[in-house]
Amino acid sequence: MARILIVEDEAGIAMGLQDGLEAEGYATDVAADGVVAEAKAREGRYDLILLDIALPGKDGLAVCRDLRAAGVQTPIIAVTARVQEIDRVLGFEVGVDDYVTKPFSARELAGRIRAVLRRAHGPAPARAVWRHDDLIVDFRRFEATRGGRPLDLTPTEFRLLRTFVDRPGDVLSVRELIDLAWGQDTFLTDRVVYTHVNNLRGKIERDPAAPALIVSVRRVGYRFDA
Repeated sequence: MARILIVEDEAGIAMGLQDGLEAEGYATDVAADGVVAEAKAREGRYDLILLDIALPGKDGLAVCRDLRAAGVQTPIIAVTARVQEIDRVLGFEVGVDDYVTKPFSARELAGRIRAVLRRAHGPAPARAVWRHDDLIVDFRRFEATRGGRPLDLTPTEFRLLRTFVDRPGDVLSVRELIDLAWGQDTFLTDRVVYTHVNNLRGKIERDPAAPALIVSVRRVGYRFDA
């Protein structure tokens, strides 16, 4: 049974989410502010975190950023009333795995949770450890190093890199990257994908301004040359 941490400061909404998720067969805990949520999440007892963005004590984006910086890889679905693209881009940059925007239906939320859990707990890739020169990536342990120095890749960046590693030499469109790295039931703008690719380049390329691994193919997409 998957365990979900619900982070929501409005008691009525939290209770409704808890009732709905437990009816779906999940075990749940609730935290009403960002500080408590981060402390609970660091215990590592959860399979997924449902994280409201507007929280007292510490906002959801700051909680997510600090969890990822601490090495917590638990999938996070952000819940927000903000609809601007810049908010979504910022969320993905700090390590959010998916978004639901208020108001949302129980059916939509259940589908997002199933999709994120499938991606997080699916079969390990055939090549669990990938090496290129002094760049070493362990996809099972979510660890990456260059020359022995740790690289701070987010869970989304690991998935994106794994997608490239599994398709060397193939030219992948933005839509194909979304389907392979996020899932076919995920809607993202091109800008969000560009942001993730550029962030990944900044961490794994020797010269991000002249990338040699993740190469842009004009008007088509990207090719992984490794």
